[in-house]
Amino acid sequence: MLDYPSMRAVALVAQTGSFEKAAQVLCVTPSAVSQRIKQLEERLGVVLIVRGNPCVATEKGEWLCRHMDHVGMLESELFRQLPALAEAGAGQERVTLNIATNADSLGTWFLDAVSKFTGGSDYLVNI
Repeated sequence: MLDYPSMRAVALVAQTGSFEKAAQVLCVTPSAVSQRIKQLEERLGVVLIVRGNPCVATEKGEWLCRHMDHVGMLESELFRQLPALAEAGAGQERVTLNIATNADSLGTWFLDAVSKFTGGSDYLVNI
């Protein structure tokens, strides 16, 4: 069984760059975030987060973060179709879409297009 609370902690540390910021989002202590990640790393036998300033995900940690993004997109679609499944008062995760583009597109039309997309959706975009 996948340990989604621990996997979410890894994803948030990678996204925010710190255990403290991830703890604020999760409404737990930085120590609790650290313990979740440490237990998951021990269970998997790999390092998922390189501790530093900022904290960054390892290659295996990035795989886990991409999985959590996919889960977030699937859950968003499901909650739109079945809103009663969403926990009352629980904030939904904002999913980050990683997009690569060339400099010419970025300098001409791409930013206008992506700003229209993000204005009408709950997704974040990392270009």
